[in-house]
Amino acid sequence: MHRLRVLKLDGISVSNISNLVQPLRAFSYLEHFYFRDNYINESIGTFELRHLRLLEGLFLDNSTVDGNLLQSIGALSSLKILSLSRCKLNGNLPVRELRHLRQLEQLFLDYSDVDGNFLQSIGALSSLKILSLSSCGLNGTLPVRGWCELKTLQELYLMGNEYEGMLPSCVANMTSLRSIGLSSNKFTGNVASSPLSKLTSLEYLSLSSNHFQVPISFKAFFNHSNLKHLYVRTNEIINENELEKWVPSFQLEDFDISNCSGHPKLPNFFYYQSNLRFIGLSKNNIGGNFPTWLLENNTRLVQLYLSANAFTGTLMLPTSSNHDMQAFDVSNNKFNGRIPINITSIFPNLYLLNMSTNMFDGCIPSSFGDLKYIDQLDLSNNNLSGTISSSLSTINSRVLDISNNHLFGRIPTSVGNMTYSMIVSMSNNQLEGPIPVEICNLKDLLLLDLSHNKLCGSVPSCFNTSTISHVYLNNNQLEGELIEAFYNSSSLELLDLRENKLTGSIPQWIGTLSSMRFFLLSGNHFEGTIPHQFCEMNKLSMIDLSFNFLSGQIPQCFGNISLGKTKENSELTIIVLDRVPIIVAFTTKKNSYPYKGYILNNMSGIDLSSNKLHGEIPDSFGKLSEIHAINLSHNNLNGTIPATFSSLHQIESLDLSYNNLGGKIPNDLIELNTLEVFSVAHNNLIGTIPEKGQFGTFGEDSYQGNPYLCGRPLPVNCTSTRSSPVLPSANDESEERGFMDMEVFYVSFIVSYICVVLCIATVLYINPHWRRVWFHFIEIYTIQF
Repeated sequence: MHRLRVLKLDGISVSNISNLVQPLRAFSYLEHFYFRDNYINESIGTFELRHLRLLEGLFLDNSTVDGNLLQSIGALSSLKILSLSRCKLNGNLPVRELRHLRQLEQLFLDYSDVDGNFLQSIGALSSLKILSLSSCGLNGTLPVRGWCELKTLQELYLMGNEYEGMLPSCVANMTSLRSIGLSSNKFTGNVASSPLSKLTSLEYLSLSSNHFQVPISFKAFFNHSNLKHLYVRTNEIINENELEKWVPSFQLEDFDISNCSGHPKLPNFFYYQSNLRFIGLSKNNIGGNFPTWLLENNTRLVQLYLSANAFTGTLMLPTSSNHDMQAFDVSNNKFNGRIPINITSIFPNLYLLNMSTNMFDGCIPSSFGDLKYIDQLDLSNNNLSGTISSSLSTINSRVLDISNNHLFGRIPTSVGNMTYSMIVSMSNNQLEGPIPVEICNLKDLLLLDLSHNKLCGSVPSCFNTSTISHVYLNNNQLEGELIEAFYNSSSLELLDLRENKLTGSIPQWIGTLSSMRFFLLSGNHFEGTIPHQFCEMNKLSMIDLSFNFLSGQIPQCFGNISLGKTKENSELTIIVLDRVPIIVAFTTKKNSYPYKGYILNNMSGIDLSSNKLHGEIPDSFGKLSEIHAINLSHNNLNGTIPATFSSLHQIESLDLSYNNLGGKIPNDLIELNTLEVFSVAHNNLIGTIPEKGQFGTFGEDSYQGNPYLCGRPLPVNCTSTRSSPVLPSANDESEERGFMDMEVFYVSFIVSYICVVLCIATVLYINPHWRRVWFHFIEIYTIQF
């Protein structure tokens, strides 16, 4: 027991730590101690590291560590590896103690709090080979003393900090460096003239996401014969006139120059590379034909990313197969013609194939069904036509996106074989027929988008899995009632059934949709009342029930819905956002806007317009303090505008037009400083229009159709002596209008009848011809009847 060399106590609960570490001093032969994911405080008095004289590796990652504990760390004279990544240090890191660790070779402090002067104080660590300080909140310029004295340092990682300025010249003296990670900082300067060009021992160099100037020729690194991994994405590329063909001494394995300014081009040294495994050239607007030669020269290429460029013409693949190719992304270019039918034989082991947003036409090759390892297949936003081959639906990719094409015919029932699919998008095509019930076999399905097609029939009653998160079936020809289609779908966040022919009432089981955030049913034939179960969906952000035949009153509990108060994004939504953007169209400010991705967290609204709702607007609407849009127009609502609306401090659009609302516009509404669109047109409002605040910006169309409103912007002036007219209530007005209408009808009928008889008699008396015709007609009529 006492000769134990490796001890792992990761993730021990606090109550057990004391009992486990008390005999620690007995392990005098311990060489590696793992104590990660713990809370280590000063109450553990017996936890004294100085007794572990032979300890070579100490791992306290992702722990809360008391500063007093680390005061004894200098006594570990044999320590070679110290890992404090993602630690919360209650106290300063004792740099003086660290300087005693003369044999320390590896120091990891990533994502931990480190003093800004730390690099200036570690020059004494003469044996240090690896120093990792990524995402430690360090800033300013790199010091010229301390860390530059680490002559044996082989790996340096400073990614994710806020360092700026040029690299100090002393870096050129660190000739043992093999790997340097400086990405995601604010470094500047020309890479060709930087001290990095002197470090010919470099194998790995990551400069991505800085403000470096990088010459496209990379001539300054041609003598770096060991260089294999070069990452310079998101910097400024300097295009040079390469008059001479410089042959580099390096053979790269990884090269990433994506998303750089300066309109880069394909570097000439590419022609001399034959060992490339990863190529990243995305988002550079590089034009010309597809570089088939690049694939022919690098026969072991694993990943190729050419998205968001300007490549044109047909996609010409190499003649030889590449069984190593796993990711092939040529999306967002200008390729045309047909998809090569031999792509699956040239790259038989693809896990990612993205050819979206091009101009490919013709049918989807049936050979895609041969991609046994495909995980993500994206053919969206092209000009593809034809039917969906049943073989395509036999692949087991997690992501299948064939949206925004010209595909037609039915969805094959074999779609049920895609049992591992998480995202399926076939929207914006011309697909017809019913939704196959076999699609419910996809038990891991997160997102289903069949919107903007010609699908008919009912919604299958099997979409009640525990995983499905986003469902788009809008803009089809679906009909029938929602019986139990999404009953108890506890993970469902978005349900879009707009613009169909669905009938019946809104089912009461909607209360079981505990994760629902976006509930969209507009443009259907739903009738009946709005169920109070809406108020049980406590994460709702958007409700759109407009353009239906709903009646009854607005539930009083609507004001208790947490609209706009739920801002968090679930992990499930984040996963979906990586591949297919979550988009919700919502009408506000008299226009329909698409809200996309994380912006949805900041948008909330209720649209109940164009129904047959009656009764008063609930005062509880004033509790929706963070809502952005309310549309109750084109209903039969009566009563007054609730004064509680003055509490809607985030409201941007409020439309109450085309109702039977009476009374005055509450003057407290001038407190709504965010209100951009306001309409109470075509109601029975009276009195003076507020003029202060945002109300000074609304036009006449916001108030028209209210004959008893006055003041700007209407042309009706309000005088100090003119009292507001007293209008009858809606019921009295209706009864009085009914009585007056019948009286007018009887009088008008009698007068009209007398006038017609007198006119006929006058004509017959004056004109003998018409008189004879009249009597002849009477005679014939009498004989027949």
